[in-house]
Amino acid sequence: MWPFGRNKTETRSWGELERLILAANETAAGISVSPEGALKCPVVLACVRVLSDSVAQLPLILYRRGPDGAKERATDHPLYRLLHDAPNGWTTAAEWRASMMVQALIHGDAYAVIGRARGQVVEVVQAPAGAIQTDVDLTTWEPIHRGTLADGSYRVFQPGELFRLRVPGPDPVRGLSLVNEAREAIALALQLEAYAARLFGKGARPSGALKVPGRLSPESLARLQSSIASRHGGANNAGTLVLEEGMSFEQMQFSSTDAQYIELFRHQIAQIARVFRVPLHMIQELERTTHSNAEAMGQQYLSTVLLPWLKLWEQAIARDLLNEEERGEYFAEFLVDDLVKADLASRMTAYTAAVSNGIMSPNECRALENRTPYQGGDAFHRPLNTGEAGHA
Repeated sequence: MWPFGRNKTETRSWGELERLILAANETAAGISVSPEGALKCPVVLACVRVLSDSVAQLPLILYRRGPDGAKERATDHPLYRLLHDAPNGWTTAAEWRASMMVQALIHGDAYAVIGRARGQVVEVVQAPAGAIQTDVDLTTWEPIHRGTLADGSYRVFQPGELFRLRVPGPDPVRGLSLVNEAREAIALALQLEAYAARLFGKGARPSGALKVPGRLSPESLARLQSSIASRHGGANNAGTLVLEEGMSFEQMQFSSTDAQYIELFRHQIAQIARVFRVPLHMIQELERTTHSNAEAMGQQYLSTVLLPWLKLWEQAIARDLLNEEERGEYFAEFLVDDLVKADLASRMTAYTAAVSNGIMSPNECRALENRTPYQGGDAFHRPLNTGEAGHA
């Protein structure tokens, strides 16, 4: 079912050529930033890893709708195994979701080819970046997906043949590349890293300078350099410096620009994190993080950052992997219980209130803690001082 050439490397599609042209355009910092090249920036890599790992670790379950809002796991549906375990024979579900997330975050779009047999989805294979290009039909305003084949020709994918994860943006057809939008901030962060590497690669900067009232002969200069290197270089840099011939030592001070380097780099960390909407404490920037607000920020990450991505996944699955008849009966949903769990004492207090007020049964609480049920634990309880109005 794989429509692309695995060993053909010389074919270039128009979408890939367009990205190469964009990558060749230098930023104001003097370097070009491509989607893959942006991952060399530690901040970008950290943000991408946080989001992709979060989506990859959550179980993705296919449910069947029941009466009165009930739902049950649709383990008998072929799509259940593909979403929960492995979408194809060589990729696990966690690997597939993580890789799709990385591609969507840096390119704006992530595609996977759907293999069907007798109308059922039997395989989902991620397409390489640049292999599929999306355009718009100017008569119907519907998207057109073209894939580059091994012989250099194109194949137009029909509805139901592609799974697509798109980052919403101003273009209703093409996804929004976060890297392309933040390339100036990323380029500055890369330049700051390169500046520090060059500075310390050359021995940082000298701590001071020797001032001589006259002019040293080549022999005196060579002898002085050899003496300082042997007695005050490396591990001997704390030794006593003995000067002769009227020399004086003048210590060199860092300029205000040098002193602001760390502040500028921290600013770039925050700038890039804003683009990906990742809290700073999630990428190990803990300067303003305390133990009292870390849990609250974790809950905020789930509700304002991660849940929108999960909704994009769930609705893309319903659109591309379920047919029109199945959408009324089946739906996919991520389990986020592990992310919203508080500490043990808070959980036990919440369970006690839920059981005492008849909201949950004891066995339901035990199941949330991965504990086996016990006989009689399925009964619901209600406080004795409460009841329906008009009844004893």
